[in-house]
Amino acid sequence: MNVQSLQSTAKDQLTLVLSFFPRVDAKASVVLAVDTGMAGYLASRLPSPQTVPLWELIAPSTTFVLVAISFVYLYKGAFPNLAGGHDSLVYFHQIAKRTEAKFIEEFSTQSETDYGKDLLGQAWRNSEILVLKFRFLKSAFIFMALAIIPWTIALAQFGMKFMPEVQKAH
Repeated sequence: MNVQSLQSTAKDQLTLVLSFFPRVDAKASVVLAVDTGMAGYLASRLPSPQTVPLWELIAPSTTFVLVAISFVYLYKGAFPNLAGGHDSLVYFHQIAKRTEAKFIEEFSTQSETDYGKDLLGQAWRNSEILVLKFRFLKSAFIFMALAIIPWTIALAQFGMKFMPEVQKAH
């Protein structure tokens, strides 16, 4: 592969990998919204702990634990480990370690082949980060989905128990 072809192909590869980041972030936003909605709605429906038997707090407590675990995975996916790309002139984390003048000089004096290889290294590193983001998103989704069962049970038990009181008040 000639140098121009290497650079062009490397740029295309990096662009392709980077195009997946908005997809995973958009899905993570949906999971965050559902988690927040579930937790908030359940919290607004919870009776005072002194008014219900302890066993009736199992379902809402389980829901909150599962949603909290989902939040942790969302956080990990939003802020992945940025290590890597040693001495890269393309990877932002490595660029920021240099002074402006040093970066400009090193970037200007690198060979075209080295630049193409650096682009490919960036595509590889971003692929690693993307894999982690998808794994964390999958885990967050699984814990959110698991939380739906105790969430539904909690809403049903409190709705049945406290609904007659609401109807009598009106």
